[in-house]
Amino acid sequence: MAKITQDDTLHIATDWWVRLRAPDATGDTTDQWLAWTQEDASHLEMFERINELASRLGSLDSISRQSLVNAFVSAAAPRRRWLPRVAAASFVAVIFSGLVYFAWIQLAPGVSTQVYNSAIGQNRDITLSDGTQVALGAASTMTTQFSKGQRHIELTNGEAFFRVVHDHSRPFVVAAGDISVRDMGTAFDVRRTGQQVTIAVTQGHVEIADMNLKPGETQRGTLEVKAGQMVSYDPGTSAMTVGSITPEQATAWRSDRLEFIDEPLAVVIANVNRYSHRSLHIADADLGKLSYTGSIRTDAIDSWLNALPQVFPVRVSKDANQVILSDAQHPSSHR
Repeated sequence: MAKITQDDTLHIATDWWVRLRAPDATGDTTDQWLAWTQEDASHLEMFERINELASRLGSLDSISRQSLVNAFVSAAAPRRRWLPRVAAASFVAVIFSGLVYFAWIQLAPGVSTQVYNSAIGQNRDITLSDGTQVALGAASTMTTQFSKGQRHIELTNGEAFFRVVHDHSRPFVVAAGDISVRDMGTAFDVRRTGQQVTIAVTQGHVEIADMNLKPGETQRGTLEVKAGQMVSYDPGTSAMTVGSITPEQATAWRSDRLEFIDEPLAVVIANVNRYSHRSLHIADADLGKLSYTGSIRTDAIDSWLNALPQVFPVRVSKDANQVILSDAQHPSSHR
């Protein structure tokens, strides 16, 4: 008979935790669970520890819980061999049980967390503990959580370019808003503007998944993106648009040049703000929807602003602290 390992007991205990909470659980289910706990003292002990961990997960703040969910969904695929046994349980219970197991493995002692920030106008070069090279764009925030079994990055805002040291046993996953990017031996760029996310791959390929699941919806399929491709995620429609991009365009910001391809002016302004010590604002929402394609030198933002009225129907008003873009066709409404 094959030896039952502690890992096997953990899986089975988590399985029982779900089955006892399933809508179709009966007295027979409880009797079977009791019989299992009586087979070995370690069974009940493991179940009680799982139950305690589930309670702790329920008390996490929303940011910590979402970060854990993003990491779990990306890393769950290799561990799904036990899920068919709980297929009758509700979707929420299955996901939560997976989180219990994932938290058990990933939140154990030994998790190293680091937060990296950059100032307005400041790009940073960072070497992570695994040797991965990261270029962090201006006014950006990134949190890393590394453990023995996983490498999880949360890009809270801004932009970062990753040249990843691939390790199959330690998945490298970048979460940005609703999007999860899994490294497959690559170099890639991720830019987050609010909930809008753009990913550009310069080497190898990545797997991208939308983590914004609706109630009762299982994980959507992943999208494989190869070198020379970029993906733009629209949070309003959850649509992912694939386009082409050169490595030079994807990393132009590292050479003081912002490149935009058919992007809303509001997104452009938000990213220019990361390099401007004078705050830029759009006074008219409709202006923010205008599509922009072009380059902007981060050391010549004023020159770009001066030329903007030649391209768009905008009025540019400046003072020492801010710049206001308003509709030139209705100047009386903005003074």
